[in-house]
Amino acid sequence: MSIELVDSVAGITVPDTPLTRDITTFIRDAEDDLLFNHSRRVFFFGALQGQRRNLQPDLELLYAGAMFHDLGLTERYRTSSSLRFEVDGANAARDFLLQHGVDAAEARKVWLGIALHTTPAVPEFLEPEVALVTAGVETDVLGIGREDLAPKALSSVTAAHPRPDFKHQILQAFTVGMKHRPRTTFGTVNADVLAHFDTSFVRDDFVTIILQSSWPE
Repeated sequence: MSIELVDSVAGITVPDTPLTRDITTFIRDAEDDLLFNHSRRVFFFGALQGQRRNLQPDLELLYAGAMFHDLGLTERYRTSSSLRFEVDGANAARDFLLQHGVDAAEARKVWLGIALHTTPAVPEFLEPEVALVTAGVETDVLGIGREDLAPKALSSVTAAHPRPDFKHQILQAFTVGMKHRPRTTFGTVNADVLAHFDTSFVRDDFVTIILQSSWPE
């Protein structure tokens, strides 16, 4: 399905730079409509939440983090990777940015924003480019902070990047993307997905790991 891209939505504009254009092309080729539209919404919602919080992110870096954040759920990684899917996306984004001449410290911010986006209550204390990827994800997936944004802004973003049956489809994407690497969900919200949808999943238990560790008592 062809998506007509609108780069200015709800007062937020994707920077028109060679880097962002290359990111868009790369991610559009790698992701289906579900993940691509979600990633674009994460950028716009993240930037809008940044305005509300009086944060001033580098929008190029925020765009990179938003667009790469779910790359680890795509076909390339679905059965071959044993890393957390967040780390797959973070590594891919870092490599892409370094190859495009982005400073290593700036690429590191993007890496952190992606790697931590399923680890609640930590990113909000880090740099805006880190915090706002999670804020965008929380708004789009969980509805956290949705009521803090103007209804017109919400409708503008979802008009540009619709979310038909998004709740069920994104849960399916999570399940398919992580089912082959269940141990990577330990300590994140992702364990809840497999516990709900994969009958063979056995959740790792932090207390049991401590009690059964090799330390003698």
